[in-house]
Amino acid sequence: MTTSTATRRLAAILAADVVGYSRLMGADEEGTHERFKAHLVGLIDPKIREHHGRIVKTTGDGVLAEFASVVDAVRCAGEIQRAMVDRDVDLAEERRLRFRIGINLGDVIVDGGDIYGDGVNIAVRLEGLATPGSICVSGTVRDHIGERLPYAFEDMGEQSVKNIARPVRVYALRPEGGAAAPAPGLPARPSRHGRAIIGTVAAAALIVVCFAWWFWPTATFFSRAGKPADQATASASPMPTAPAASVLRPAVAPRLSIVVLPFTNLSSDPDQQYFADGITEDLTTDLSRISDMLVISRNTAFAYRNKPVDTKQIGRELGVRYVLEGSVRRSGNRLRVTTQLIDAETDSHLWTERFDRDMGDLFVLQNEITSRLANALGAELVAAEAARPTDTPDVLDYILRGRAALLKPASRDSLAEAVSLFEHALSLDPRSVEAQARLAGSLAGRVLNGMTDSAAADLARADELIDRALAASPRYALAHVVKGDAMRARNRCEEAILEYESALVSNSNLPGVLNGLGLCKLSGGSIDEVIPLVEQAIRRSPLDPQIGTWYASIGLVHLLQSRTDEAKVWLEKGRSAGPAKPFIRAELAAAYALGGDLDRAATELAEARRLRGEGSFSSIAKMKRGVWRSLSPKTRALYEATYFAGLRKAGMPEE
Repeated sequence: MTTSTATRRLAAILAADVVGYSRLMGADEEGTHERFKAHLVGLIDPKIREHHGRIVKTTGDGVLAEFASVVDAVRCAGEIQRAMVDRDVDLAEERRLRFRIGINLGDVIVDGGDIYGDGVNIAVRLEGLATPGSICVSGTVRDHIGERLPYAFEDMGEQSVKNIARPVRVYALRPEGGAAAPAPGLPARPSRHGRAIIGTVAAAALIVVCFAWWFWPTATFFSRAGKPADQATASASPMPTAPAASVLRPAVAPRLSIVVLPFTNLSSDPDQQYFADGITEDLTTDLSRISDMLVISRNTAFAYRNKPVDTKQIGRELGVRYVLEGSVRRSGNRLRVTTQLIDAETDSHLWTERFDRDMGDLFVLQNEITSRLANALGAELVAAEAARPTDTPDVLDYILRGRAALLKPASRDSLAEAVSLFEHALSLDPRSVEAQARLAGSLAGRVLNGMTDSAAADLARADELIDRALAASPRYALAHVVKGDAMRARNRCEEAILEYESALVSNSNLPGVLNGLGLCKLSGGSIDEVIPLVEQAIRRSPLDPQIGTWYASIGLVHLLQSRTDEAKVWLEKGRSAGPAKPFIRAELAAAYALGGDLDRAATELAEARRLRGEGSFSSIAKMKRGVWRSLSPKTRALYEATYFAGLRKAGMPEE
């Protein structure tokens, strides 16, 4: 009996083929094949990789690729079609290779390196509906794009396609719309057919870009379909000088809007520029995953390379509130990365960070640095925006204030404040998926932290909210995180693991999820997997407001494995970072008692009872009543021999 290795995931699928390939092969078999290979190697494959996609397979006349981001897939397709206008120009029209492209967002089955399912089939059918040189996308793709790309889409209505039960809403990206996005790094020479209208097209593209910025929603960051845009990066076309958006900019820059300028290579070796560019690109991608964030595309940002930096001017030209700049310096085997966040309105420096590291695996190092920067920046930007005064707060104001409340050390008061603010946001927009998810997360969070007297009601409300959020936006990473937290609060760790892993597929830079995943692994008996997961979380977000919980998770593992001295070190760090968390106090009481310090053990146990509330931590039997049945036999034995043994010594009665 064999075990299937197939998995499912949501993906943006791009299908492309050559129009009239059989006719072209009949006329010139070798020449057509060679030209197709040249386009594949010289344009299509590099473009797909540049936009973070992968080629799943090539056929004789086409390509199937997948992307994690719809925005990346459509931008890639637009740049390919734009570049194809200027290729094969020395050939007669009837001998040129012209591609048609279809893009769909859907659930796919992944088996080995291949993908299957209706999500793929629809993309292929959309390709067949496209005219030469154009792109057809599904209604789902169009909804996710919103106004984030400067392309003009034509509604083709619902179309019945082969082997798909329901009609598919189809939108066409007209060739002239695609031409509005020049392909970076490729010749910008107009084709013979485009020279006469290029001025008109450029002006139209400018109007589209500016219109999108002008009307970018300030009350909420959801597309017309009501889905969170946490996976999308706002785009602006690359320009050789200052972007033309300065001609007409939004009256007020979107609240969480930023451009990451190209990091400067300060090393004596110019070949190290690739590492600085990698930091810039990865940080742009990671920031774009943060909810409510508008991030200017790397193509536009790189137009400012080697130019004097005037942050106020850049803010005006791009319509952003914040500018991030940085540098990379290598000296021997040491690497220093320095960054600074600047308010584009006032030119004031809000935040700086410096990383000094030994050179090792550059890919691992780059990933660690960008993850840490993205997490720290996200917190700084949310705090800065929440602090801006406003007389008429809207949904996003309340969401930002709620998120800022969660950046404070966890306590009953800070969590109650967050719940109240997210309730306000939801009252203004009951369909706000982000408000639903964040309110549910705060409710589940205070249950997990032992900071509520109404755990059952909090979890029931969290379940109702998160079910609504996932129904509206099945791919929303935050919703899966919260669902996992709610499952873990109910001691249903196997289900929680599935939710956490789903969230990590959409966004791998979620340090809190790594801690939750580690605690679920502990529950199932895989205790050796816990500390590596939590250490990853700490490396990615060492100043996180939840850092005390993460320290305590490592301390708990040491405690359960009878490494009492190490346990005390980590649990004391956890107590310092999270003094209001009762479970850390109880774990520390057990560690002190096992080490023979009964006075300190009694003090910590008393504090745990005070923080948790009346009747808590009253007996071993009561503590076992909730979580005991969910633990594996191995984990139960470890708890019995260490944690509960320590609590008994600290004075906790059996019954």
